[in-house]
Amino acid sequence: MAAPSDWITLAAAAEILAAANIRFRPETIGRWARTGRLQSIKLGGRRFVRRGQVRALVAAPRHVRAGDLQPGLFEEL
Repeated sequence: MAAPSDWITLAAAAEILAAANIRFRPETIGRWARTGRLQSIKLGGRRFVRRGQVRALVAAPRHVRAGDLQPGLFEEL
């Protein structure tokens, strides 16, 4: 049974990270999944994680200018 396209193997997740020059072994990614740091499912004894969550690990942080924020958003702070 093939995994749904949004779900990828731990090895595929490690390849996505390696392409961004971030090296983690599939075992490490599996530990993140087991501890809840990444959403995962287990099918047929194999663990799968969400492709989008893995890609988010390598996405550049977004920068927001203060002028772009909703007025009054942080007034209570």
